[in-house]
Amino acid sequence: MDNKSYQQLTRTFLRLSRFSHLSAIASWDMFAMMPPGGSAARGEALAELSVLEHQILTEPKVAQWLAAATQEDLNDVEQANLREMTRLHTQAALLPESLVEAKSLAGSRCEHAWRSQRPANDWQGFSANLREVVKLSREEARLRAEVKGCSPYDALLDIYEPEMTSAQLDGLFADLKSWLPDLLNRVVERQSRQPLLAPVGPFPTAVQRELGLETMSALGFDFNAGRLDISAHPFCGGVPEDVRITTRYDENELLSALFGVIHETGHARYEQNLPRNWLGQPIALARSTAIHESQSLFFEMQVGRSNAFLQRLLPAVKRHFGDQAAFEEHNFIAWNQRVKPGFIRVDADEVSYPAHVILRYEIERALINGDIEVDDIPALWDEKMQAWLGLSTKENYRDGCMQDIHWTDGGFGYFPSYTLGAMYAAQLFSAANRALPGLRQQIAGGDFSALFDWLRQNIWQHGSRFTTEQLIAQATGEALSSRHFRAHLESRYL
Repeated sequence: MDNKSYQQLTRTFLRLSRFSHLSAIASWDMFAMMPPGGSAARGEALAELSVLEHQILTEPKVAQWLAAATQEDLNDVEQANLREMTRLHTQAALLPESLVEAKSLAGSRCEHAWRSQRPANDWQGFSANLREVVKLSREEARLRAEVKGCSPYDALLDIYEPEMTSAQLDGLFADLKSWLPDLLNRVVERQSRQPLLAPVGPFPTAVQRELGLETMSALGFDFNAGRLDISAHPFCGGVPEDVRITTRYDENELLSALFGVIHETGHARYEQNLPRNWLGQPIALARSTAIHESQSLFFEMQVGRSNAFLQRLLPAVKRHFGDQAAFEEHNFIAWNQRVKPGFIRVDADEVSYPAHVILRYEIERALINGDIEVDDIPALWDEKMQAWLGLSTKENYRDGCMQDIHWTDGGFGYFPSYTLGAMYAAQLFSAANRALPGLRQQIAGGDFSALFDWLRQNIWQHGSRFTTEQLIAQATGEALSSRHFRAHLESRYL
């Protein structure tokens, strides 16, 4: 057999990947470099690109080729690629072009306005734009749910985390809820008995940037295929051949920008190590958003906040910022492992972080399923923050329900990825520790080669060849379980 239909599909998806390359770089530029006046035009250009990609993906002949390719003589890699092609085609074919364009435009408009509305604590202005985004996201969810035969929210969740359901999430999160609040209270109480010295600033942005670049190098970031910039909300964008990561600096904060950089470097290393010989095909894409987050949290939390890494980091901190009492080793490590419930998700420690995720998940699920409206969000947010973390966000929208970028462009279904990612990261690190005796000593010595080889072998090189379930079972010998996450938190903090 000549596999003619499959070859047609690979050409089509290669073409699609080139358009999505342009879209990724234009989006990065919009968040990191673009002057404000370019916003409307850029939003329209990106909407046009998303419509073009949608047209290519949903052409009738693509459906014909997909059907014909199932009868062709494909090897297991090609079959996996065909599975991913079919998934992407099915997701796109459900949506009318007009909805794709309207959603892209509404998202660009809402995100751009959010940049000035958030600092101004302007919930009224923000909610007006958000209502339009929610309306279009509900319409998308309804169309997807009708075909998949599931709830509207589950239909959106499937985009980010294929095959995951809110019933599974509820089970995993119920388990977390059964032990995490008590663990959090015990850790906070224990740490309150150990007074710490805070590092004294200012810490100049230029010097923080130098330390960040140095750390990226140590963690294997390829600067020939990527760069570091500034944005309002740290992110990793671009494409595997040209990865763009960003952070934000605060001259009064010693390491929040650095840990943002370490987090995004985890995303970037995954992208830079995706299977090169399959690039341009769906099989070469990252498996899912939770697997992506597992890589960033593996770098930031499992490695970055470990005693071994912090010991390794301390001399570099002193070299860049001079010595001070807070940089005594025991204090420095404890300071970077302190647990303090706060308002801001991206600054949260790993013990209180799941609370931020679960409250967003519960709100966005109710919103998409039509159980609540946009106007209900602030009160619900406040109620859940008080229940979980004892903090009130009443009328503090800036540090409450307006703090994240995800909902501005309709990214409903993404938030669970963060806590799923933390669970995957703990499970992967546990497996890596079993496979690599002496790993902690290697990290303390700044030698990450064996660890990165292990990640490359078990996660990076596979792209989307396997389902998430298969990938994790092969790498760790078992299905996803929260027990590794619990064991990690207990051993580090108690």
